[in-house]
Amino acid sequence: MSLMLVNCSACRTPLQLPPGAKSIRCAICQAVTPVAPATAPAPAPAPAPSPGAGTPWGAPPSPHGRKRAVICGISYRFSRHELKGCINDAKCMRYLLINRFHFPEASIILLTEEETDPYKIPTKYNIRMALYWLVQGCQPGDSLVFHYSGHGSQQRSYHSDEIDGFDETLCPLDFETQGMIIDDEINATIVRPLPHGVKLHAIIDACHSGTVLDLPFLCRMNRSGQYVWEDHRPRSGVWKGTSGGEAISFSGCDDHQTSADTSALSRITSTGAMTFCFIQAIEREHGSTYGSILNAMRTAIRNAGDTTSGGPVTSLLTMLLSGGSLSGGLRQEPQLTACEPFDVYTKPFSL
Repeated sequence: MSLMLVNCSACRTPLQLPPGAKSIRCAICQAVTPVAPATAPAPAPAPAPSPGAGTPWGAPPSPHGRKRAVICGISYRFSRHELKGCINDAKCMRYLLINRFHFPEASIILLTEEETDPYKIPTKYNIRMALYWLVQGCQPGDSLVFHYSGHGSQQRSYHSDEIDGFDETLCPLDFETQGMIIDDEINATIVRPLPHGVKLHAIIDACHSGTVLDLPFLCRMNRSGQYVWEDHRPRSGVWKGTSGGEAISFSGCDDHQTSADTSALSRITSTGAMTFCFIQAIEREHGSTYGSILNAMRTAIRNAGDTTSGGPVTSLLTMLLSGGSLSGGLRQEPQLTACEPFDVYTKPFSL
């Protein structure tokens, strides 16, 4: 039997209601939402509802070992928050998943302002529903991907589950009226439900995105490639890991950093610096392990602008990209977080 989807009565987060339950507690705001008893007889059992009946896109692909992705690129066009490269990022990531990692086109949901389907505009509601669809009904052997390119931010956390006292957030297209999506919700929606044998990769190209999935461990790597895993498990004891599955996230920068939207890397068009460097690492065969990908991304971003030379315009561009310094490089360091520590130089990367 499929699970019913209801909105939290306080924060409106979509919640999965088990069959027969009369109420449900929200993992985000802790509010209890009562569910009114049905006033009509239950429908006939045949045909059975599909696993994706609670989402606008229907059921996910059915065979085991399936691949599924949600790709979100937001340009915030015609606003003071406009970004130039995010839709390019989304299209490039979709191409990479289809042509390099053999994701079926029908198993990828693309959310951008260019979509004509109203359910594929990257509003807060649509992003929430897409994330719910991503993990719904997942089974051992499944490979899931969430890519986001857009604005990220921080807001004061009023719980004791953040080391720095701030929740990291993603900014939907309508965030100014509907609010942001906080890391607690993202973790509760696509991390904690993952069962054994399911693998989730997130690629988050946004400011303040280092721990935006709230995963328990962060790989702290220096410039020589040496690393240690930092324990980010909340002091409150709240579990931020999976239900036996695997969750790994590449993010554009540390929680206190910003992430660039620039043409300095491609030399052709605007892209998110992190997305460009991630795809470049894969295409240049630097993607054999998680450590090699992270090193390649950091080196490319650090060296952005080092080869820039010429007149005052290029010098000014380098200065703007490097945060006021003419020493070259973008002031962001991609991060790697995971549900469990592992050897980043021996664990092979695959989607």
